[in-house]
This record gives sequence, structure tokens and C-alpha cells, in this order.
Amino acid sequence: MAGVVGNGAQVSYISQDCKEIPEFLGRKYGGIAKRLDLSFNLLRSLEGLKTFSCLEELILDNNLLGNDLRLPRLPHLHTLTLNKNQISDLESLLDHLSDVAPSLEYLSLLGNMACPNELVSKDKDEDDYQRYRYFVLHKLTNLKFLDTRKVTKWEREEALLRGAFMKVVKPKDAKVFWENAAMFTMGNILKATDSSEMTSYKTAPFRASLNNPQTCTQKAQVASTF
Repeated sequence: MAGVVGNGAQVSYISQDCKEIPEFLGRKYGGIAKRLDLSFNLLRSLEGLKTFSCLEELILDNNLLGNDLRLPRLPHLHTLTLNKNQISDLESLLDHLSDVAPSLEYLSLLGNMACPNELVSKDKDEDDYQRYRYFVLHKLTNLKFLDTRKVTKWEREEALLRGAFMKVVKPKDAKVFWENAAMFTMGNILKATDSSEMTSYKTAPFRASLNNPQTCTQKAQVASTF
């Protein structure tokens, strides 16, 4: 099957311009895959994930997923990356994830309108981003990493006290957001993340998915075992 890279419980289907998850992936790998990389496609729906009940790690970066994103229940999922999609309704996403992914510990939303990161929106600053982190941690209390940063004890305490009041307002002008985002190259994002405090080997899936799709799979292999 062209485009599929399978290595035991690890499956990659990247840069195939697919708009939905092919049925053959579920038939062949749904019962065994623990890590699935579908980055650099044109996905708008995740309907085909219903057969992947054993997933522990799911990479969906660089797709077209929006506020109607729906995952099946994935009780073992601990890592989810949704970088560079079209998600703007943060609260709806977090409520959904708390229901379907109770074991989630690693989440990355960089490059979405829902994530007010100054790298992709010139009218946002570190304070905006920190408020966003408090709100996410209020909703998803088991997270250990959010985007490229480890969740600190202090952040967790602040989220408990103030997170409910830090709701991020859904952006009204998507066009302005994407015009601002276009000003920053992938290299800018990588440079910024390299200076962050996220140094654990477990950050590999986040870094790899922001790189060239040709090297994405190889760089993320180290993160397959937790």
C-alpha cells in the first residue's frame, strides 16, 4: 500500500493529500497500532479512527481539522498533537478531549487560532499564552506537557485557582490570523521551541511533526516508548 510506513505498532501515513482516513488503514492496522502519524494531509474528518481503539499516540499536525473535530473514545491515548490545524474553539475541543481521552498527558495545539501564541499572532503576548495554559490545565488536569513546555507545579496550582476564569475568546477574524501566521516560517517556530524548557526525550513527537514531512517519521521514533 503506497504511502504507508508500518513498523509493528507504529504506523505512518503522511503527505498523501488524503481528505479522510483510508478504510484500508483501519482494516490492516486498527487492531494493533499504538502510534499513528497522519500529519501533512488534508484531513477534515477523523471518522476512520473508530477501529484504532489501542492508540496511545496520535499525530495530526498540518491538516485542515476544525471545530467539528471528533475523536472516538481512546482510553489509552496519552499523546495528541494537533499543531497547525484550523481549531478556534478551545473550550469545545477541551471538553471533548476530557470525555474521549481520559489518559491524555501530552497535548500540542501550536499554530491554531485557539492557541494564542505570539509566534503566529502579532497581537498576542506571553501573558495571553499563559492564560491559555491555565485554562487548558483547568480542563485537562492530567496533562504533563502542553505545547512545547512541561507543566509546572506552580502552573497546576494557578490553574486550580484561576483557570476557570481564563477562558480564551474565539478569534473573530480568521483571515487576519492566517495572514499573521504566514509571516513566520517553520524555521522561526523551531528556533523558538529549541530555547524552551522542554528537553525530555518525550518531546520528540512535538518537534518531529513541525519538521519536513520527509524526516518526520524517523525523528519521532524515539517517542514511541514511554
